[in-house]
Amino acid sequence: MKFKQLSLAAALLLTIALGPSEARAQRNEFAPIQEKEVAYKDWTFKSLKDGSPVNLRRWAAGKKLVMVVYFAPWCPNWHNEAPVVARLLDKYKQHGFDVIAVSEYADTDSSRKFFGEAGAPYTVVVESEGREARDQTTHYAFRQACGDGRRWGSPFNVFLEPSRLNKSGDVLADKAHVVGGELIEAEVEQFIRARLGLADKAVEKASATPRRN
Repeated sequence: MKFKQLSLAAALLLTIALGPSEARAQRNEFAPIQEKEVAYKDWTFKSLKDGSPVNLRRWAAGKKLVMVVYFAPWCPNWHNEAPVVARLLDKYKQHGFDVIAVSEYADTDSSRKFFGEAGAPYTVVVESEGREARDQTTHYAFRQACGDGRRWGSPFNVFLEPSRLNKSGDVLADKAHVVGGELIEAEVEQFIRARLGLADKAVEKASATPRRN
């Protein structure tokens, strides 16, 4: 699988650059889901695929739950999370879940190479194309408002429920659930299922199945 191959290559390069012990310390950066009272603003960025403008409010319309994931293609923690994002999307897209990824702090060629010839399984847009842009990005400003003190903040995940978003104006949501680091897959899956109204369906199905003596 492309994600695994890319993650392995990234891990090898990281080991060479940092040394084995420091590279191991970089391996995971898990973080819990937290609800933050902070204004999350609407944005329009260019599509990685063809450069066309993508507006978040319009893109999210009609969906039940969306995840905006900010990433840097060179980031080892993003390499860890990418397969998780792909699995969750594959499992829950039919129920109204979708993902839009925002590429940061690297040129577009690097982002395209990360996803490979087949491209990403979700929409990818570009906000910044160099590390020097870090302090000027909406990604950086929102992270700071949420208390995320990491230097680069990749990955950074924001969950939004489109039916609850403001219909107009700069601010999409006054509150948002965020993950300032790698997703904890089991926790996030439980969150997704609850927001999609699937949390009790497995239990209901199990209780309705006749037991064999």
